[in-house]
Amino acid sequence: MHATLERLENTTFPDIARRRVETLQVNLGYKCNQSCVHCHVNAGPKRTEMMDRETVDQVLAYLSTRRVGTLDLTGGAPELNAHFRYLVERARALGVKVMDRCNLTILSEPGHEDLADFLAAHAVEVVASLPCYTEELVDRQRGEGVYERSVAGIRRLNALGYGAHGSGLVLNLVYNPQGPSLPPAQQALEADYKRILGESFGIRFNKLFTLANMPIQRFGSMLISKGKFNEYMALLRSAHREQNLDDVMCRAMVSVDHQGYLYDCDFNQMLGLPLKVEGKPRTHIADVLGADLAGNPIVVREHCYGCTAGQGSSCGGALA
Repeated sequence: MHATLERLENTTFPDIARRRVETLQVNLGYKCNQSCVHCHVNAGPKRTEMMDRETVDQVLAYLSTRRVGTLDLTGGAPELNAHFRYLVERARALGVKVMDRCNLTILSEPGHEDLADFLAAHAVEVVASLPCYTEELVDRQRGEGVYERSVAGIRRLNALGYGAHGSGLVLNLVYNPQGPSLPPAQQALEADYKRILGESFGIRFNKLFTLANMPIQRFGSMLISKGKFNEYMALLRSAHREQNLDDVMCRAMVSVDHQGYLYDCDFNQMLGLPLKVEGKPRTHIADVLGADLAGNPIVVREHCYGCTAGQGSSCGGALA
């Protein structure tokens, strides 16, 4: 796989700093039951990196001590971590909102047949990957049979009340472009998703998040192989909007890797660019239980234009 960091080092991206940490995004491990073309984590079935129980407890201590309101769980498939349910239960007991970035097919994996019931019982917000509403494009990006299993997963969640008005069970879907292009307008695409999936399968969901593909890891390597890396970076830079800087996700979020080390975002984590704390090459979550990270400079490189281009892109979808 082609390395991308050296192509991103020299940047003109504006300097920005963190505000108060409102969301802790935790990568529970890189193991996944899928291997998607656009995956910026390079996750897959053969990855073995997983967060241990001691680090999970340190995450819980940070949530409690710093009074962080949202825990955003990601991977890989975060549900494959042996301590996933323990972490969810303890975080919810603290009154923390929990989000699970779910690939949907995990709901039908052997040993996870009761996962949907668990998520509903603990009112976990599900953020589910469905990069298109057509079978052909989903299977092309995520693997044969993924669309059918994803639809079955959504219908299972719907049966439990997810996406229903007044249920309190939130289901949001995630769209990624198929190639080196910016996502279309989020609101219009959401309307298409709801109409087509509703008519075809009776599916309902709350919101659609449109995310730009980041030029790193698997997707970045693919761009290099096809000779399109520079072209895509030029697109991101030319579409930069200064007003999106106020709302980029790193302003109010910290990313934690499976070993407990901190990064400004999940993308920096995958590039090995640790969060900056004065005097430390990298910082562990156990080291900042009493620290206020507000005002900390955020590490930026050329890939950051992926978050500010066009309508903007964040873990919560478009910014504009």
